[in-house]
Amino acid sequence: MFGKEYPKQLKRAKKLAAKGGMWLNIATLYLAVVIIKGKIYKLIKTPLWRVVTTSLLCVVFVATASFAPVSTPQEQVTDLYEYEAIDEAEIEAIENGEVPEEFIATESDAEDDSASLDDLLEQMDEEDEEQAGETSDDTEVVFDKTAWNLVLINKQHPVPDDYTFTLGTIKGSMKCDERIIAPLTQMFKAAADDGINLEVRSPYRDISRQEYLFDRKMKLYLNRGYSYMDAYKEASSVVTVPGASEHQIGISLDITSDTYSALNEGFENTDAGKWLMDNSYRFGFILRYPKGKEEITGIIYEPWHYRYVGVEAATVIYEQQITLEEFIDSL
Repeated sequence: MFGKEYPKQLKRAKKLAAKGGMWLNIATLYLAVVIIKGKIYKLIKTPLWRVVTTSLLCVVFVATASFAPVSTPQEQVTDLYEYEAIDEAEIEAIENGEVPEEFIATESDAEDDSASLDDLLEQMDEEDEEQAGETSDDTEVVFDKTAWNLVLINKQHPVPDDYTFTLGTIKGSMKCDERIIAPLTQMFKAAADDGINLEVRSPYRDISRQEYLFDRKMKLYLNRGYSYMDAYKEASSVVTVPGASEHQIGISLDITSDTYSALNEGFENTDAGKWLMDNSYRFGFILRYPKGKEEITGIIYEPWHYRYVGVEAATVIYEQQITLEEFIDSL
């Protein structure tokens, strides 16, 4: 497979593609040149014809590549990713409708467990709980966009190489940045006081898990007849590109409730979904991918996906109804 023959080149292409926009096309062109040089050059011995062949293929690529998002299936092309880790039976089950549609439409992870307030409380002592109440005062806050809680992670801003954090346990193997466990617990307690039983569905994920989820989504679109470029664009709008996911640094969580566990837009109409939208900011959490802001975040509307930014920043973002991207740009 391509990944085994050219591991360094594929890794370099993924880094380029993670930047989004026209970099997706550049990454694909780069891989095309790698293939031409590695495969076609074995058949073409004359240097002049090698140059001519490469130039013609590059011209054709530039002339036909679309730089605008496309949401309709196009002609299928060869898959350049290494997909041997993807379960073919799983893909077939999804295509046959044996898996819920929300599993197809989002980056939900069926293997993730869930954690309730009781699970969170088991991991905390009384001192920890007292540290994370609602905070508010009249002092002017100066925001530092380099602070850990405001780090911007998206397609244009991958996880920094020097970013460090310590994982804390939510339940069993479910973990997140240890610094958000206390405010998360306080939020769950406040919701419980209002009769809402929230549950964590998908907290920290390492990059290998994110790669699996993204590759699975890529193959789904390719199987449906999308071109490689269109499949990448569609997949990256519903599953964060590996290396650019907030789940990888443990400050984002997928949150549902004990009565509604599906990760789909229907969650916004539940009591839990409404409570989170109205109250999460009081504990430092924001709805990370709001409706109507898809062009800014690069991700579809996800009423279940919450990110910790701190009470002060969350309050500004909530009151102004803006995204984290817009907030950071304003600093």
